[in-house]
Amino acid sequence: MKRPLASPPAWAKDFFLLAAIWGSSFLFTRMAALDFGILPTAAGRVTIASLCLLPLLHWRGLTPQLRQHWRLVFTVGLLNSGIPFACYAYALLYITTGLSSILNATVPLFGALVAWVWLKDRPNGSRMAGLAIGFVGVAMLASGKASFKPDASGTASGWAVIACLTATLCYGIAASFTRKHLAGLSPLVTATGSQLGATVGLSIPALMTWPATTPGPQAWLALLALGVVCTGVAYILYFRLIETAGPAKALSVTFLVPVFAIVYGAILLNEAVTTWMLLCGVVILVGTALSAGLWGKRH
Repeated sequence: MKRPLASPPAWAKDFFLLAAIWGSSFLFTRMAALDFGILPTAAGRVTIASLCLLPLLHWRGLTPQLRQHWRLVFTVGLLNSGIPFACYAYALLYITTGLSSILNATVPLFGALVAWVWLKDRPNGSRMAGLAIGFVGVAMLASGKASFKPDASGTASGWAVIACLTATLCYGIAASFTRKHLAGLSPLVTATGSQLGATVGLSIPALMTWPATTPGPQAWLALLALGVVCTGVAYILYFRLIETAGPAKALSVTFLVPVFAIVYGAILLNEAVTTWMLLCGVVILVGTALSAGLWGKRH
């Protein structure tokens, strides 16, 4: 007698929806940056996200907690949103959404490395092997895609790859900073405050580089989708996922994001997907999963 198929866990819907949303953020960032430019795109995203999250923070009665810790939370905002969002807005003008999403999947890899160096959280044998494998994958990918020799348009893709890796390093630093200085603080306070901090940090540079020509409706819709859906709604889903599935499973959504990003890029932007890029992506994801402790023995 056949055993009935197990039903998916209750959090599976949120998991796949979050991956689909974050996968689309690369597409929307590129669409917005083409008209708005780099810094206005990043600033617009965090400003809209702040406006979405502030009412929820007030409704949950957490505004006093943000007032108490605003300096530290705003610092996290620059590391976790301001700098990374600007880096990706720059990178996506020169490399594909698929490539940038694969590089983004190294976030847990850099998180483990920063925690090791800063917090002395030394990884075990399998996690150290994961760090090595992950960085080998990054080197493989960069060797095939990163060139510092300007092409016909006068740009070099190598700087875009470095921008993506700078963003993921900032995410890793922000994670350790949060763990060291903001442990026990509500995730909603950290998320909302970080968007406000990034808004403050990016507002003046964004105004100074605001495009002379008014962006078209497609760029405005892309920016709105970035702020409302890819940041505001995504954060709410992420918090709920942490509560229902646990931090480890919530973290693993990073590995599914490139799948959606590559599909969106191939269908909507007609981006080429090479076998080498996919192979390097698999190496990076395996190394990152090991370094994050998602595979191997657990105690």
